[in-house]
Amino acid sequence: MRILLANFSKMVGDTGGAAKVNVAFANEMVRRGHTVTTVYTDDREGAFFYPLNERVTAYNLQHFRGRHYLFPTALKVKREVLRAFGQKYGRAVNDEFFAAYLQKPMREVLRESTPDVIICFQNASAKMLLCDLHVDIPVIIMSHGDPVDLFHSHPRKELAAFERCAVFQVLLPGFAARVQKYIPNVRIVSIGNVVPQYEEQADLRREKEKYKIVFIGRMVRNHKRPHLLIEAFIKIAAEFPDWTLELWGAEDNKRYQKDLQTMIDAAGLTERILFCGTTTNVPAVLVDADLYVMPSAYEGFGLSLAEGMSMGLPAIGYRSCVAVNELICDGENGFLVGDGVEPLAEKMALLMRDRTLRVKMGAAARESMRTYAPEIIWAQWEELMRDVVLRTISEQRRR
Repeated sequence: MRILLANFSKMVGDTGGAAKVNVAFANEMVRRGHTVTTVYTDDREGAFFYPLNERVTAYNLQHFRGRHYLFPTALKVKREVLRAFGQKYGRAVNDEFFAAYLQKPMREVLRESTPDVIICFQNASAKMLLCDLHVDIPVIIMSHGDPVDLFHSHPRKELAAFERCAVFQVLLPGFAARVQKYIPNVRIVSIGNVVPQYEEQADLRREKEKYKIVFIGRMVRNHKRPHLLIEAFIKIAAEFPDWTLELWGAEDNKRYQKDLQTMIDAAGLTERILFCGTTTNVPAVLVDADLYVMPSAYEGFGLSLAEGMSMGLPAIGYRSCVAVNELICDGENGFLVGDGVEPLAEKMALLMRDRTLRVKMGAAARESMRTYAPEIIWAQWEELMRDVVLRTISEQRRR
């Protein structure tokens, strides 16, 4: 098959989950013998953070064959003003930019790549392809978060693409049921993210001089909420002098990062609560850990959490966090806690005290992630794309 991945988002140096999925999807489909083209939109030029197979053709639509389409200052100002009234209004300005500047390079890519199927990574790319360019190629819309949010935080014109897509993909079964009522006539398929199945496993039985709690994710106040984990650790640190907390991920906001460091310094835990930056070697981080904590307010899937569980780490997250509350089965492979710092600190302390419980839950966590093994997930995607292409051919023949 000839596959086009349409990701209207930044990719240059980006460490986020969507960028990681984009590269992994492209690399695997090329490995399986398919021809893959990926398009993205980035003001910057340069290399991806995650290595892309050289057989994948990648185009930055904003820097296309000597033509440069940077986001105009006037539109940036307009976007910032409108964002004050809601995210969907700011996103509408992005769509305005895409329509005015990027349709021509997108048409060129379509003409040259002649895809059999298109995977859209967000509503904006689906809108351009289905509603503006009116492609007759089957489009699968991929969702990376709670899809119900899309109906409240995206422009109405983007939502029209849902009705025209061949398939709307969600990451977890719970999402499928929730979104079906919004688009009852659209085919919805649940395919999770690929979770590595590590041969090596965290050795939770071993006596250590230092035990480690790990968090991997961007330092974002209202999303990943690392401050809650830091506050919880501070509350119980005196009881567990042989435990440290490592926070891995990119800084998001300098003011917030400074606030976090001030909190740590005031508690006298500078040597035990560590900001470790980004890493391309996640297994090396996880294999030496003893507990994974995910304090997010919301997740689309929670890939870093799933990777920790696949390494055999028991996990703790908030019961109110969608996706996390599907990956963690309370009392079996970890704990789901009520909102706030106290419930989090309580379950952290319980697992930190009880090595036997950590071992038991860690083994269950590892087993529960086998559902998302690469060979299973990629086969599901390959089967879905083939099915969509065959259905389209059949429909075209009947016309």
